[in-house]
Parts: sequence; C-alpha cells; structure tokens
Amino acid sequence: MNRPTPMHERCDILIIGAGPAGMAAALAAAPSGAVITVVDDNPQPGGQIWRDGPQVALPPLAQQHRAALARHTNIRVLTGTRVVGVGALQPTDKAPALLLEDADRGWTQHSHRIILCTGARELLLPFPGWTLPGVTGAGALQALIKAGLDVRGQRIVIAGTGPLLLAAAATAKQAGATVVRIAEQASWAALAGFAAQLLRWPAKALQALTLLNTGLRANTHVLEAQGTTQVQSVRLRKGTHAEESIPCDRIACGFGLVPNTQLGQLLGCTLGGPLSGGLGLAVDAQMRTTVAGVLAAGENTGFGGSERALVQGAIAGHTAAGHLQQAQALRAQLARWEDFAQALQTSFVLNEQLKALPRPDTLVCRCEDVAYADLAPRQGWIDAKLHTRCGMGACQGRVCGAATQHLFGWTPAAPRHLLTPARIATLAVCDEPTLEAAGAPPA
Repeated sequence: MNRPTPMHERCDILIIGAGPAGMAAALAAAPSGAVITVVDDNPQPGGQIWRDGPQVALPPLAQQHRAALARHTNIRVLTGTRVVGVGALQPTDKAPALLLEDADRGWTQHSHRIILCTGARELLLPFPGWTLPGVTGAGALQALIKAGLDVRGQRIVIAGTGPLLLAAAATAKQAGATVVRIAEQASWAALAGFAAQLLRWPAKALQALTLLNTGLRANTHVLEAQGTTQVQSVRLRKGTHAEESIPCDRIACGFGLVPNTQLGQLLGCTLGGPLSGGLGLAVDAQMRTTVAGVLAAGENTGFGGSERALVQGAIAGHTAAGHLQQAQALRAQLARWEDFAQALQTSFVLNEQLKALPRPDTLVCRCEDVAYADLAPRQGWIDAKLHTRCGMGACQGRVCGAATQHLFGWTPAAPRHLLTPARIATLAVCDEPTLEAAGAPPA
C-alpha cells in the first residue's frame, strides 16, 4: 500500500498548554534562544482562567503575557492544535515525539524537552437531573458566558465547593444574571478557617472580599435538578436534614478539579504529590517528571491557582533551557503558593454524603447512557468498561472516570496509544510505528 510521506517538525522545547503555566514556561526559556513551540487546542492563549471571548476584558497580567509571547521570534504558538498521541522517535530526539493535529493537517513534532502544562478540569458528580438542559459545571458556566452566552435576567443556582463557585457567581452577576443561591458543601467552620489563613496572601484576601455574595450558604449541597425538558428548580440539602427547593433557570455545579494527566500517563509519567490527592503528575524541585526529557507545571501537578502555575511554569522553562540557577531562585516564591494550595485542599474536602446523591437510574456515564445501578455491581474500572461501555464514549472517561473514582474508589486505566479520536488523514502521514501502536496493521 502506498502511504503519504510522514510529516516531521522539530523544536528545542515543546510546551503543551498555553495557560498561565505554559505561557510562563515559554517566556522563561525564550532568552536562551531555544526554538520553542507552544501548543493549545483553544483559539487563543490563556487557558481557562484567562479565557478570551466577546464578553471578556482580559486582566493586565494576561495581556502582558500575550504581548510578551508575540515579541519573541523564537516562540511559535500553535492554537487550535491538539495532541493526538505519541509519534515515532528519531535518533536525535531527547524527549518523546508527539503526534499533533490541527484543522488542516497532522504531523509528528520532535523536541529535546517537553513541558506538560495541561491544566485541570472540573470534577462533575452525578445527581438526579444533572443531565437536564441548563445544568453545567461552574467553570463551564464561566466559559460559556465569556464565549457570549446571554444569561441576562436568568435565575442561577451555583453549587459544589471551592472558590470557583464565587468566581462563577461574579461572572454570572456581571453578565446580568441573578444568582439566587451559592450552595457550598463545606462547613462554615471550614470557610472561616480558610478566610483566616488568607491574611498570609493579601491579594487573595482582597479578591475574596470582592467576590463575597449574600446568597452563599455553607454546609449545603445539591440533591436534585428538577424539570421536564429544561431545568425549572433545584432541591438543596441544608445541614443534616433540612431541604429547600428553589426555582431557577440554570444550575452550575463544580466539586473541585481533576488534573489533566492523560498525556503524561501516556508518556509513562508517574502520578503523585499531596496537592492533587496523589492524582497529579509527580515532579521534582526542577519540575522534572519521572520520564527523561519531560517536565510538568501548573494544575496537572496540583491545585493552587494561577499564581502557583505561573511560578511552576517559569521554573520548568528555566530548567528546560538549562538555567538551573534561575529556576532555583524561584523556589521560595513557589513555596509560598504551595502553602496556599495546601490551605485550599484541607479547607474544601468533599463530604461523604455526596457519594449518596445518585439514584439507581441516575446516569453516571452520559456518553454511553450507563446508570448508577449498572455500575454498582462492578468490581473496578476495567470490569465496568467491559460490561457497560462506561468510559468508552466521546469524552473517553474524562467525566465519568473521575466520578466513579469518587463514588467507588476505582482508578481509571492510563490511556494507550491515542488520546483522542483522530482523522484518517492524520494517521496516514504519521510513522508506521505510531500506526501500529494505534492498532493499525503494518503496510
């Protein structure tokens, strides 16, 4: 069979993810003169926290980072581009080769160093009615509004845990919505303890004051979204036994974050680290993972906000460029934000009651319509996939995998070969070893 000639590109440092960590990594490495490629699947750099859109006024720091990226001629930013899988190595490679794809083509990207800045995604826990139109994640609501979703005059209930709830509420309110309730599952004591610790980070304390909302209720969590073809109301549990039902047009739920480690695991990186509950990529003091030539920075290593991600990204960039002294100089700054991350983790521990939210008929895997009752008898993630197709849909287990880990304690299997569905044309131009790894027969 005749196969198209494989397409190869090369750089010194390949950065996956153009959020705060990825941008900081590129800017830290740029003065070395290294040829740097930054890859992100979004239309513009910035990640979730600095997401652009028609209803967005980017903060000055985000604008400064964007402008700085544009000034460096040795930095190439590839937006609208995703990592499909692992490519075949060439003798000069010092890091794994990656198969990339954009709207027009696919190719194998070779490099000397890879910095993984793949961020995190929301933890979405299933509850009755969570698949109704109008129910989203808290961060997803923010992203939709920034992209132009009109929520003027709508009544919105935000539930879950963590500072993201207040940030989402502020975004919705600024866009003209009425936030009728913020249901925080943590206790008032936990919130008070976290607030007291914020004095160590004055900028965070000031930000918290600007986000305060009179609709906030602690020790409160969602029970059920109610409606027929659209959300019409929500039932909330207050304390141990009390309940309330609130009419609403939208419900946004976020129960924390899950690190995006799929690519790191595909490359063989070890998981670990206390700031992600052991679920993030394990890194050393220079942001090196357990795989030679691969570093990681940002919320794929643990959760601590954009400040921590920026410092980690800069350390990773300096390390990748061989500037170990500059990397070491940032350790004290990173320690300060690691302490903040630790305060976040200890203050917003998920309540065990949330494991009892699903009913037998509540869908857990939305892609493949797998209900809780179908999963309860299963012995683990692989057993569930074999018997129910859970995790085999479009999201490839990114949503239901994290949910079953919380509900049942299962550990989703690491990805193999390909990360996402890819075009035939992309696979056709990659090297034969990559096709064989993906399950295709040799020519």
